[in-house]
Amino acid sequence: MAMPAEQTAPHLLIVDDLHVTFSTRGGLVEAVRGVSLSLARGETLGIAGESGSGKSVTAFAITRLLDASGRITKGRIAFRNQDIANVSSKQLRNLHGAEISMIFQNPRSALNPIRTIGQQIADAIAAHEKSSAKSLRERAIDLLKAVLIRDPEKRVDAYPHELSGGMCQRTMIAMAIACEPALLIADEPTTGLDVTTQKTVMDLVARIIADRGMSMILITHDLGLASRYCQRVAVMEKGKIVEEAPPRLLFGAPQHPYTKRLVAASPTATSRIEDLAPSMLPPIEAKPRAEKPHGTPLLLDVQHLVKRFDGDVLAVNDVSFTIAAGESVGLVGESGSGKSTISRMVCRLLDATAGEVVFDGYAIGSQPARDFHKSEFRKDIQIVFQDPTDSLNPRYTAFDCIAHPLLRLAGFKSGKALKERVEECATRVGLPLDLLTRFPHQLSGGQKARVGIARAIACKPRLLILDEPTAALDVSVQAVILQLLDRLRREDNLALLFVSHDLNVVRMLCDRTVVLQNGVIVEQGESKKLFKSPETPYARELLNAVLHLAGSRAEEVR
Repeated sequence: MAMPAEQTAPHLLIVDDLHVTFSTRGGLVEAVRGVSLSLARGETLGIAGESGSGKSVTAFAITRLLDASGRITKGRIAFRNQDIANVSSKQLRNLHGAEISMIFQNPRSALNPIRTIGQQIADAIAAHEKSSAKSLRERAIDLLKAVLIRDPEKRVDAYPHELSGGMCQRTMIAMAIACEPALLIADEPTTGLDVTTQKTVMDLVARIIADRGMSMILITHDLGLASRYCQRVAVMEKGKIVEEAPPRLLFGAPQHPYTKRLVAASPTATSRIEDLAPSMLPPIEAKPRAEKPHGTPLLLDVQHLVKRFDGDVLAVNDVSFTIAAGESVGLVGESGSGKSTISRMVCRLLDATAGEVVFDGYAIGSQPARDFHKSEFRKDIQIVFQDPTDSLNPRYTAFDCIAHPLLRLAGFKSGKALKERVEECATRVGLPLDLLTRFPHQLSGGQKARVGIARAIACKPRLLILDEPTAALDVSVQAVILQLLDRLRREDNLALLFVSHDLNVVRMLCDRTVVLQNGVIVEQGESKKLFKSPETPYARELLNAVLHLAGSRAEEVR
């Protein structure tokens, strides 16, 4: 009986019983514990799991890019039948780029800010080949063409800060394939990208590896991404591979409890917030979501909003929408569509060029943003930023972060009342009280997100603006945060303006959705109707780019 093709194909990579240990202040920590995997030539293997599962450490061990505190303590890494777990630095230099390349998670931090992208692509080639400056430039332009960057002859001289996130990621891909390596490792390559850019980038990578006969390991916490682009998926938990199978089998009928939890927490085209993984929040008396009564008072009225930046760049053009008390409205669109600019004008962190922002009947847009902290409405409008690490003061404990707006806006003084209010907010967002003494760097991503939300609700606002609050969070953490926001909304009659590129999340959380393209509203309406039958080609394009799990009910519906 003939063996399946994937078993008979010669293996490019075999990892056997890999152990990786890090030296920390608290002692030795084993981050990878006995991982074994194989990769055939031309195959794409996904490694999925949550933060701390060991998936990125496994990738860095394979490429021998572990930082100084980490080391391989046991195991074999066979690449082209050669054990590279203990090769010399010179041999590693020959491998990197020429044989094994990596696309890093954050392209902006991985690219050199003081060299043009053309110079950086040329550097990747020159590290392995001798060539003239003219030839290197021509090859850099050809590679930019290959990754579908427009006007490559002009873009070759651009610096990273002059490019969008999607173009920076394409530049990273160009550098990674410059010397046509046999193995490409992509570590969360689309984190933070909007759905259409994500699909474009991943389709591009899939086409390139297919055309060039490359193998790929895709590291991701996005199960939909793994489902769409991988032939096999290995699920990691606590440094071990707990389950491995083709995506349709793995996600359609998961066997391991951890895989089951991941699948249950992943939003689909048909799931509801209450369908996600069980909440980790404290139990409360159930309150069903009620239909909004006719005549619900209008809380926010945005009329004909316009924003021009220096250089006469029109970022927002004649945008109008409303939010009623207790209503949730989603703002969706690609990067550069104006979502975040609108949210910052609404919460008065940015002045509009024209138009008006009316809150509870008062024209708050006429007051300069720099003076809005003096307004009586400052405490009524709060924002939760995309990256809690950047938005939390690293010198403040979690307690101080939550207490800050109470001291500044709500008239609290240090003492018992402040302590009780901070602890009440922490409890409501499911943040253990013993974490209040910790600094941001001592908290996980989900814990920092909870601190950011607790800080935002501390002054009991009436409008909460959420700018990509679940971006880059693990699916189980995202599920808890979404359940938390929905619960706060029901308990406090809190209005939400939810800015996101995750359309599954918007569909579940928002009553109405506003679709933006190039600073203009192209469609808006009730979320159920818009997601079921979008009227505009652009809205249909966004929905078609959303990834779903292979074998899931959502996929069958679509």
